[in-house]
Parts: sequence; C-alpha cells; structure tokens
Amino acid sequence: MARSFTEREKENIKRSLQEACKQSWTQYGYKKTSVDAICKQVGISKGAFYLFYESKEALFCDVLCSVQEQIRNAVLEVINKHKNKHGVAEALKLLYQEYDKNNFLYGSDSTDFTILLHKLSEEQAQKIQESNDRNRQLFLSQPYLKLKVDEGLAMSVIYSCIMNIKNKDLLPYSHRETFDFMVCHLINSLYE
Repeated sequence: MARSFTEREKENIKRSLQEACKQSWTQYGYKKTSVDAICKQVGISKGAFYLFYESKEALFCDVLCSVQEQIRNAVLEVINKHKNKHGVAEALKLLYQEYDKNNFLYGSDSTDFTILLHKLSEEQAQKIQESNDRNRQLFLSQPYLKLKVDEGLAMSVIYSCIMNIKNKDLLPYSHRETFDFMVCHLINSLYE
C-alpha cells in the first residue's frame, strides 16, 4: 500500500525535487538527468515521483518557469527600487549573475535543450513561452523608462549582451566585469 504524504511533506518533497532537478540540470544537462537519480537524492520512490509530476519534462518545465519567476521578481524589485535607467543597469547585472549560476537558462540552442523542447507537451511549451514573454517585458514596460531606440533593437542589444555569457571562458578578462562595463556604457544609448 502506498504511503500518503501530509500537505507539508508534499510541499517539502516538491521543493526538494525542483532543487535536485535544478542542480542536476546545471551539472549534467537535461538528457543525463534521470528521474531515478533525482528520486534517490530526494529520498522518495520513483512511483512517488509520479504523484508530483506526470513526467520528467513536467518537472523540468516547472523548474525553468520557477527559476525564471524568481529571477523576474528579483529584477523587478531592483528596477522598482531605482526607477530609472541606472536601476535597469543594476537589474541587468543581477540577471547576468543569475544566468551565470543557472547555465540551463542560456543553453536554449544546445542539442540537450532542443531534446527537452521536443518532449514538452503543448501546454508546457506554452507555459515556458509565456514566462519568456514576461521576462522580455521587464525592461520595456516600466512607465518611468523611455527608450531612445526601437523596442526590438533594445531587446536585441540586451539579449546579445546577456548571451555573451556563452563566451565567458574565452574572454581574457573577468566576464562579469566585462558585462558590467558593457551595460554601464550601453544603458545611456538605450534609455533616456
């Protein structure tokens, strides 16, 4: 007979599953992360896993959207604290640091991430797309910010700067200091 969990246990197990998934995804990637290993780390059976998630992909979708939401909230807090273009610069620096800690956030063009995307249900893919769309709006939708350039160009510049993280090991200088320098100089070209 299957063991039932209290609500508190369910919350703790779900949080532990997400954390174990995030750690394994960061270290090994999607394909090499197994439900068995995650369950072993959390201390539950594989059967119990399916009480929380219908599939490995559902867990990965939940983790990705959860991490994006946490980052979005932290970035928004910085932007709202400094309600000007300098707040945007600080928020971008924070965003870059989070991408540095969570490499699965910028591996969307990797084979590993493509495999995950192809295994997602339509609903899961839509959930990720909506989360991505909310993130893009962070630097555009603040009433006290006015762009000097087209929105598409601004987002392309911001995205290009952040995606330079893929080259961090090739840079002859600290990648974080390099990013900070770029942001400090670009912010005046993007915002009034």
